[in-house]
Amino acid sequence: MKFQCRLKGTFRTRNVKNTNPIAVGDHVEVENPGPDTGVITEIGERSNYIIRKATNLSKEAQILAANLDQVMLMFTLDFPETPLEFVDRFLVAAEAYHIPTVLLINKTDLYTGKKLGWMEEVIRMYEFAGYTVVSMSVTLGENIERVRDLLLNKITLIAGNSGIGKTSLINYLCPGLNLKTNDISWYHQAGRHTTTYPEMVEISENSHIIDSPGIRGFGITDLERNEIGLYFTDIFKLSKNCQFYNCTHIHEPNCAVLDACESGVLHVSRYRSYYNIFNDADRKYRTG
Repeated sequence: MKFQCRLKGTFRTRNVKNTNPIAVGDHVEVENPGPDTGVITEIGERSNYIIRKATNLSKEAQILAANLDQVMLMFTLDFPETPLEFVDRFLVAAEAYHIPTVLLINKTDLYTGKKLGWMEEVIRMYEFAGYTVVSMSVTLGENIERVRDLLLNKITLIAGNSGIGKTSLINYLCPGLNLKTNDISWYHQAGRHTTTYPEMVEISENSHIIDSPGIRGFGITDLERNEIGLYFTDIFKLSKNCQFYNCTHIHEPNCAVLDACESGVLHVSRYRSYYNIFNDADRKYRTG
């Protein structure tokens, strides 16, 4: 059953750091559901959520979705290019709340030559970190059925920058929705927002996806500096061989992480992201 709801007035006056007191995926209690509207009186305790620092440079944070079984983070290596530090920051946020993440590399039909080689390198890098990576093309329908299988019996947030194909994927999975899509801006090589608010959609029985607006930046919040390494799965695995239990992997001697980066076992892109986040006092990151 679907009906419009509004928040009880007290929610609007609570002293919270979140820009949104309620998020898609929340379990709520509703009073007086009728033909016109209901009133949300309580929000249930969340098992997890994806949170980022709000992009208006305030001290507030934005919860993208709650009570998830998994996240699918879609990104592209061109047309437009998604910075891998954006991917890594998102992964840190998901790991912090124990949310499994599947990585989707879209637009493989557009990659040639060195870009194909780079894609294989990126796949190896994230598989080494323990993630499932699916290379795909929504345009050609390549590997879409594998994505569909990964969505079965789960509530999944599909996230990523604008212009990387999230809405096109959802239209492919749910043809009856006919969600609006836009081409990317070829001048700026950036996506144009088509989804304006997050929405949960049922794609089959017991299988739901949450389509979120394109994210242009991802600021880490709710984490201490010394926790960052815990949520880089590959760095955490390697750190067990460091000489010091509280090694920051920045300057200490006999650091297994630095050794792995120098030898090529740990990809320099992953270490660069870790280094930048560790040294980012404001936990602020933007891609445009």
